[in-house]
Amino acid sequence: MTTVAFLSVAPVVEGSMAAAVAEAVAALDEFDVSYETTPMGTTIEADDAATVFAAAQAAHEAVDGDRVSTFLKIDDKRAVETTADAKVDAVEEHLGREARSGEN
Repeated sequence: MTTVAFLSVAPVVEGSMAAAVAEAVAALDEFDVSYETTPMGTTIEADDAATVFAAAQAAHEAVDGDRVSTFLKIDDKRAVETTADAKVDAVEEHLGREARSGEN
């Protein structure tokens, strides 16, 4: 996969957004993407940027509310095949350790 993206979709509301975020994440299942959800957003991998845009739009539309905030950052590396894991591995190689603290 050559396109790696970071997506955050949330309603602008007081209180927990977990149910709405779950709807956005569930919408990704309709697309040929792999993803991992983290506390601050979801990393998406796809073969091309068009698939990422379509999945992100579906995630945005899956959230019901008067106001929805969506952030999408795309790394469309066209000359070399890569993955999100490979990008983290490269950072860890330079660090000489895992790219996380000892605390969970």
